Amino acid sequence: MADATVDARAGRTPADRAARTRSVLLHAVMVLGALAMFFPFYWTIVTSFSPGSGLSSTPRLVPADPGLDAYVQLFSEVPFARVVGNSLLLATVTTLVQLFTSATAAYAFSRLPFPGRTVVFGVYLATMMIPLQVLVVPLFAELRAFGLVDTYLGALLPTFAAAFGIFLLRQAMNQVPVELDEAAAIDGAGHFRIFWTVVLPNIRPALATLAVFAFMGSWNSFLWPLVVLRSPELQTLPVALAGLQGQYTTQWDIVMAGSVISILPMLAIYLFAQKYVIQGVANTGLK
Repeated sequence: MADATVDARAGRTPADRAARTRSVLLHAVMVLGALAMFFPFYWTIVTSFSPGSGLSSTPRLVPADPGLDAYVQLFSEVPFARVVGNSLLLATVTTLVQLFTSATAAYAFSRLPFPGRTVVFGVYLATMMIPLQVLVVPLFAELRAFGLVDTYLGALLPTFAAAFGIFLLRQAMNQVPVELDEAAAIDGAGHFRIFWTVVLPNIRPALATLAVFAFMGSWNSFLWPLVVLRSPELQTLPVALAGLQGQYTTQWDIVMAGSVISILPMLAIYLFAQKYVIQGVANTGLK
């Protein structure tokens, strides 16, 4: 009886031991999962610093003869700086415009009562089920009719509005108390002022989440830039990376160097906005 009392006081009851065992197993599984997901990225970095290395041999955990030859060759033989600049330009413009269009449309769906609002919102959400591959041909024909093929504007126009962004921000705006709008309206504020000074400051996590998703989607976009941008000087990063792979031989160290460069901006943006992304996903009910 005394031993059982001591064990209970020390937190060593059977229930405590079972909970501790589950916690250890859960953390072990999470660590193994994290290592499994991190290993491809680590191997990419190691390969980029290993001149002449390939993918047919066993992965090296430490570069045998590390060097920056792949990075030097990447920027000397390919206009990679221009390619990175193109991707940054398109991703930045896409993100800013999507934030504007999604926020204004979400405010209309959340705060402005108009006939058929629910139906229009549902139809707009239904467009998320249409894959880009189905839209490529009509979009290309439309841009060719306006003379926008092989231009930055032609690559940007289809990305200026996003149903997911409107849905995300509308869900966030629905959680902002309407009483704040009413109090601002009593003080003489109109819709624009309410939108700018009341609603937007309260949905900053959702805005940051949308900014990360929009930038990532544009940065990693491959099919549409491949179709609409023909000139080599207008190429984006994913298209240029695909061009580094030859038909018969591929210099994988150079390909991996380009992949590392393509990952770094997204990693920096996510680390910077990580707190807001987690808050935005939690607050808008996305699981």
